[in-house]
Amino acid sequence: MDSLITAVASPELGFPAWLRITHFINFVFVGVLIRSGVEILSSHPRLYWRTDCGPGTEWLRLTKSIVPAEEGQYMARDDELVLPKWFSLPGGKKIGIGRRWHGLTNFAWMITGIIYVGLLFGTGEWRRLLPTSWDIFPRALDSLRTYLTFNLPPVAAFHPYDALQQLMYAFIVFVVAPMMILTGIAMSPSVIGRFPWYAKLFGNRQGARSLHFIGMVIYLGFALFHVTLVFVVYPAHNVTHMVFGEYRPKQFGAALAIMLTMIAAVVAFWLWQSWWSHQNLRRTQVILNDLEEPIRKLFLGRLKSRQRGYYKESDISPYHWSNGRPPTPEESPEWEALRKDDWRGYQLEIGGLTNKTVSLCMDDLRDMPRQEQITMHTCMQGWTGIAKWGGVRLSDVIGLVEPDEKAKYLMLTSFGTAQHMYDGRPVEPYYTCLPKELVYEDETILAFDMNGQPLPMTFGAPLRLRVESIHGYKMVKYLHKIEWIEDYHTVGDGMGGTREDSSLQSINARI
Repeated sequence: MDSLITAVASPELGFPAWLRITHFINFVFVGVLIRSGVEILSSHPRLYWRTDCGPGTEWLRLTKSIVPAEEGQYMARDDELVLPKWFSLPGGKKIGIGRRWHGLTNFAWMITGIIYVGLLFGTGEWRRLLPTSWDIFPRALDSLRTYLTFNLPPVAAFHPYDALQQLMYAFIVFVVAPMMILTGIAMSPSVIGRFPWYAKLFGNRQGARSLHFIGMVIYLGFALFHVTLVFVVYPAHNVTHMVFGEYRPKQFGAALAIMLTMIAAVVAFWLWQSWWSHQNLRRTQVILNDLEEPIRKLFLGRLKSRQRGYYKESDISPYHWSNGRPPTPEESPEWEALRKDDWRGYQLEIGGLTNKTVSLCMDDLRDMPRQEQITMHTCMQGWTGIAKWGGVRLSDVIGLVEPDEKAKYLMLTSFGTAQHMYDGRPVEPYYTCLPKELVYEDETILAFDMNGQPLPMTFGAPLRLRVESIHGYKMVKYLHKIEWIEDYHTVGDGMGGTREDSSLQSINARI
């Protein structure tokens, strides 16, 4: 048997060090991606094929909660699940940090994949995955029948895999992995804002999200099947090749101990990530943001939304999720008084580091040049909705004042408050800070109409911000005032906005 196994293991298709190293690194990264992906999914545990994500339209629901048909009765954050720290990364309803782990690891995983595929074709090892004859399909069927009858294919069938495993490997590497990358790109609001047609390649953005989930399930299924076969089908052959790069039957015990130790170390690393993240959430947020920020700027920093004219009235979602309830009388007596008076006394103040301060009432805003746009709202929780927003360009509004040379960010503050603060302190007024490149985008507007009607309370009446190339949590509702500031680190917790302060997001959040 040993001589037969040695003869079958072709020297041209061996187990070189680069192959074993990239496999191990891939194992580490895929685990991180799945754990952080589960954290992201738990923030909106529903999957759809429709863009509007309306109640009852999901094809998979991972929660018992039922969504009322009336908009605004049930907020998207009411739907979040709290997962244990051992299960997801980092666990405990920390989607902001989960997305940072996911984005950063995804970049490292893709680099590893590029190196792996490059070496496959550069060394001739591609033949271990890509079939060179059509007869692989009947041979794979024979292997499947053999496994289903709880028997093993003959060792002569492994070159270095049998036909069924070869097809499965090729499918994972050359079909599923690219699908995960392409559908992952569709999760970026800046990408589908600049190229709205891209999401259509998968039906729509929710189609891409569903396919991304299905790809994860396929990965998990393959991993379980593959690992099972490693230890069931000629384990001495498999384990020694994976550890030493060659068949060493006399050292099977040592190879098995090394492999199990490495697996245990990886699992410990996965659990450590959650523990480390929760030891100091703010530290984790800052470090991950600093590591990921150059990547975001390189690939997404120049993308600006161009959705106007792409979506039609027929694309408008019949149901639109929302987040953040209107201010209560206790939180903002001023907003409550304005609401009761039909916003007649409303004044939007524009000031800060400017040559003057300007106040605009709703009639002033409606007299300015109007802009309407049908755009897709993307929430970092995963849901989407298309609506027609009417209002004025933010650039026109702030053009009424002249900012100081030191003014680098625009801070917009709401009448409303945060839903909670991450450290348990009393909630604070909701605000966000925008860099100049977002402020002056053509599709960045202050909206007072939605779908041809005055802005509903649920969606931010009387005035809200719309920035179509980023996630929705930056789009302040119940807008109170606008100020030019020098540095966002000097306001709030210094993270760029209330959601960043309280839920540990990123200021740019373009991924």
